[in-house]
Amino acid sequence: MNNRQITLKSRPVGIPQPEHFALQTVPVPELRDGEFLVENLYLSVDPAQRGYVNDENNYAPPVAIGAVMRAMAVGKVIASKHADIAVGQHLYGWFGWQDYCVATPAAVLRRVDPAQAPLSTAAGLLGINGLTAYLALHDIGRPQPGETVLVTAAAGAVGSIVGQLARQAGARAVAVVGSDEKGRQAIADYGYEAFINYRQPLEPQLKTSCPNGVNVFFDNTAGPIADTVIRHMAWFGRVIQCGTMSIASWVPNPTGPRIEREILTRRLRIEGFVIFDHLQRFDDTAARLAAMLRDGSLRHAEDIGDDIALAPQALVDVYEGRNTGKKLIRLR
Repeated sequence: MNNRQITLKSRPVGIPQPEHFALQTVPVPELRDGEFLVENLYLSVDPAQRGYVNDENNYAPPVAIGAVMRAMAVGKVIASKHADIAVGQHLYGWFGWQDYCVATPAAVLRRVDPAQAPLSTAAGLLGINGLTAYLALHDIGRPQPGETVLVTAAAGAVGSIVGQLARQAGARAVAVVGSDEKGRQAIADYGYEAFINYRQPLEPQLKTSCPNGVNVFFDNTAGPIADTVIRHMAWFGRVIQCGTMSIASWVPNPTGPRIEREILTRRLRIEGFVIFDHLQRFDDTAARLAAMLRDGSLRHAEDIGDDIALAPQALVDVYEGRNTGKKLIRLR
């Protein structure tokens, strides 16, 4: 059996481009005791993958040159030499950009119930994107009725869920997006009451959309947008640092306006959120999100391609904001 793989060909600085990757076909190795074989169904494309390949500070070591691109995927077990993993089970885990993955239980993030929701959602809404939106917003942001929640990358896989959850909490959600079209989508589909187009001057839009300041800032981008929003935070505001996708490279370390005085005078709380600190909560949170999906109180969008060779370009498209929902590659 042959296995198509996307491997890292060279080390990028900043956002990886298609030329940093290679497509190769290799035989699937024989299973050893304790291993199982996953046939990947959906490959995830996530902004965090830039951090996986850059040689800079991150919560995981960079992918080695020549190795399969690190990625999460949803797949089905088609062979097993592990007592606790049965053939036919569906799993979500670190299975990489490839057709097949020889794995051990350490690679599994969650066992997937196909009856819970469509399998594709296990890599998005019920995967790290939806889990991040739910846990980060409620654990750190703690939105209250009447408060303003501002979200960057608001039409993305995480932000599109945050807006709806904020609205369910009785808060007023404001989207930061890269086009008026995405802003209108955020209002029509994702629970937002207003939007800010970051390609236009931010200050006047913030004053209009957030006249009483920002109580909860759910930040997926960092950079100049965050520098501006911090100066519009309400007293005792909470900042969730969930991503930094607007920063092309952290080497050398970028500089920006100092925010210490804003933190002090506005009594702000700033906390970083990494979803992999919360593995023990994945199943319960996914079940809650699945229930919301079934009862119609939560909407999600997916942008699905069908060619594994285009996975590197799909990552570029995510950074350019060209996706129209959770970006996935469907293999079969």
